[in-house]
Amino acid sequence: MTLKTFTCNCIGDTLDGLRDGLSHFSGPSRAAMVFAMGSESPMFIFDPQNLLSGHEPRLKELYVENQEWRTRPSIHRGSLKYSHIIPEKNLQMTGLVSYGGRSGSVYYQMWFTEHHPDMCSTGPTERWLEHAAWRFAHDMASESTFYTGISGSFLREYATHAVRDDVVDRMNVLLGWDTRLRVYPILDAILELSRTREEGAWPRGDLVFVEPQTLADISFLAYFSPVEQPTMANIKHVRKLLAAVEETNLKLISDGRCVAGIAVDRLPDFSITADFRGGHGFLNVVDDRVCSFADGTYQSTTRRANLVHLEEALLESDLDPETGTIVLKILAALVHQAEDQKHGATLVLDLNPSPVIISGQCFDRPLNLREPAILDLAKSLFRVDGALHIGADMHLHGFACLLDGRAIVGEDRARGARYNSALRFTAEHEDIIVVVVSSDRPVSIIQSGVEVSAACQWKPMSCRIVEPIHLDQWVDRNGE
Repeated sequence: MTLKTFTCNCIGDTLDGLRDGLSHFSGPSRAAMVFAMGSESPMFIFDPQNLLSGHEPRLKELYVENQEWRTRPSIHRGSLKYSHIIPEKNLQMTGLVSYGGRSGSVYYQMWFTEHHPDMCSTGPTERWLEHAAWRFAHDMASESTFYTGISGSFLREYATHAVRDDVVDRMNVLLGWDTRLRVYPILDAILELSRTREEGAWPRGDLVFVEPQTLADISFLAYFSPVEQPTMANIKHVRKLLAAVEETNLKLISDGRCVAGIAVDRLPDFSITADFRGGHGFLNVVDDRVCSFADGTYQSTTRRANLVHLEEALLESDLDPETGTIVLKILAALVHQAEDQKHGATLVLDLNPSPVIISGQCFDRPLNLREPAILDLAKSLFRVDGALHIGADMHLHGFACLLDGRAIVGEDRARGARYNSALRFTAEHEDIIVVVVSSDRPVSIIQSGVEVSAACQWKPMSCRIVEPIHLDQWVDRNGE
């Protein structure tokens, strides 16, 4: 069985938009899908950038060896055409986020994208995939005569909508459907506040939105007169009030329409909190972090360094697992301190039995980084130019260290001296891992003259030049 050209074009347009939108929300992202148009139709796979490579055994188990997906629930093609999809939840496959559904126009579909390690939550991404499934089902129901090709454009710009959909889902679970909070105006106000400076300073502090009916349950330290409560539309006024809770445990409380007052704790069971932290911030629902925001957009990132590659390097080293875990925690604490302080830093992790000699400031004896006071001292020594020299013994052997070496192929003049010195140094010394924290770039993990944490850049391509293939053929071909 082959697919109609119209169906292939719909899939290509939709997946192009989905991939582009998710790449802006979470960093470079691929997308893929598996689908069957009818209960007796073959299962197809559309994976133009090999996102699902390595998952052949699981997909074979789910869709080839097991045909249960064909039998539940029973949906007739003439029903549920436009607005209703029976959801198929995340398959919980390693490294992937997935979501799909069943409808009258598309019997089964499951969409996939990457689960980036630094995601605050998979919720908005799942809502994004859910909307992709809805758009595809709607296009298939509309048929070629009414096809507008707009689904991809919707999905490219879906970030705020995905965040809103996830917040609403959480809100409905806790409050039910009868609520007066309107999430879109709240999300718009948060972004507008994040862009508004007061006397040159970016906003800091917590702005908490609660259901209007729960205001009476809050113990306000200061409750503003109802006739003088600033409206959320008056962004300048709200920004000035936010300065009152900066660097404190105080919280500015709003019912979504006005700012009601200032409180400390004993908040209602449901709340939406915008945690402003200067140039960026975080959106929380109750105690769960949903996403971050910066530069006028919502993003999935935790804004913390992705140290997965460092963890993998430690697992491949000769360190025993317990020691490797402690070393990772020490380095993570140092890296996060440098990130929070927004300054560059270099960490040299020396895994040699006897640490190499590095030009720099040494101590009469190495300092044990497992002691909290010593770890705090190491964080302070970041401010001195040069690298921290840390041994496999979890001790600090020196600071203000200078990394030298001969020029090598692969240097990047756009990255500066700190980065290229690390490339040269690790190229000439074995069992050395260097972590470079740049003030304006992601953290780099460098080993043997190569940045092992370099993001894979996939070749741009239009999904419309690739066609779906039968899943069983794909499994047989890729499983060889």
